[in-house]
Amino acid sequence: MADPTHKVPENAPGRYYVDDTCIDCELCRELAIGNFLRWDQNRYSFVARQPEGPEEESACRSAMEECPVEAIGCDGGDD
Repeated sequence: MADPTHKVPENAPGRYYVDDTCIDCELCRELAIGNFLRWDQNRYSFVARQPEGPEEESACRSAMEECPVEAIGCDGGDD
């Protein structure tokens, strides 16, 4: 489970976040294009833009559920 006390600083403000256990596998960036980006310098993903609308919400939820190291978290809402 993602740790909200270990969020990477590049995350956009909002419910979804990536913590420092990300292994840069690309899965979130493939599932939720535009919501997750890669921080090249430190080689991890982060939430570049919080989801807007049901399709993006579903894509971010899928990324969170399928993350192999559970580095994606969601604070509040419908989880």
